Amino acid sequence: MSAVDFRDEISLLKQKRNAVILAHVYQSGEVQDIADFTGDSLDLSRKASDVDADVIVFCGVQFMAETAYLLNPNKTVLLPDKQAGCGLADMMGIDNLRSLKSQFPDAAIVSYVNSSAAIKAESDVCCTSANAVNVVNSLVQDRVIFVPDKNLGTYVAEQTKKNIILSDSYCYVHENITVNQLRKIKDTYPESEILVHPECIGPVRHFADFTGSTAQMSKHVAQSPAREFIIGTEINFGYHLKKDFPDKIFYPVSAICLGMKRITLESIKWALEHMEHKIMLDDSISGRARNSVEKMLRI
Repeated sequence: MSAVDFRDEISLLKQKRNAVILAHVYQSGEVQDIADFTGDSLDLSRKASDVDADVIVFCGVQFMAETAYLLNPNKTVLLPDKQAGCGLADMMGIDNLRSLKSQFPDAAIVSYVNSSAAIKAESDVCCTSANAVNVVNSLVQDRVIFVPDKNLGTYVAEQTKKNIILSDSYCYVHENITVNQLRKIKDTYPESEILVHPECIGPVRHFADFTGSTAQMSKHVAQSPAREFIIGTEINFGYHLKKDFPDKIFYPVSAICLGMKRITLESIKWALEHMEHKIMLDDSISGRARNSVEKMLRI
């Protein structure tokens, strides 16, 4: 079946199921093109709450679909491929967090939204890469356990007076971006600005012209007088930027999320046909995890 045929079939199935398709900006171009909304995971989950749909097809990874379910408990949330996992979220187990909690019982626990529902349930509040510093600064505790991403946690520690306690978890997509990669592209395109994600390692962040979430990168591109940009995050974000800013030029590094790549037009069609794979969370976890997310939204 051709891509056009898949798109036509998905369109018909979407109407039949009264479904909305959400695609993260790290999805392939053809998946972004058939989505009703594209964006970062939290923004997409919020948008899903505002649309009149019975079914949410989340084109992303497991924790993103879980967050959509937390914010939309009365809707059916489908993840097209149940193996679409996040290396960062998978690296942080509940026993790891409980061990940190026992070592530092007076500390507040902040969990990055890129974590499992179980981790969110054990947390005082969640955060995104865009609001992590504000969330941490809003807490009354001086000591904060920040999980799971150690690089984002280090980035937060650089901008707050709080005592930040980190785990050893990281995003392999961003961990593997190097200063040498960026320097080589910069040497070829010397007029370009370097934009990187805060999940990158410290030397990369310090080498860049701008560090921020994907939404913050988009805002920076819109406001910057520069015409060329080196993009230090997952490669498909360059496709999203090019659609939004066709008059500007983007040079993404070769950073690929294997979990994101598992979502295809074929798997989206299959999910709508079979109403799989449904996100299901135990009530004891979902209630506490939802509280952590909603507390973040109120800050």
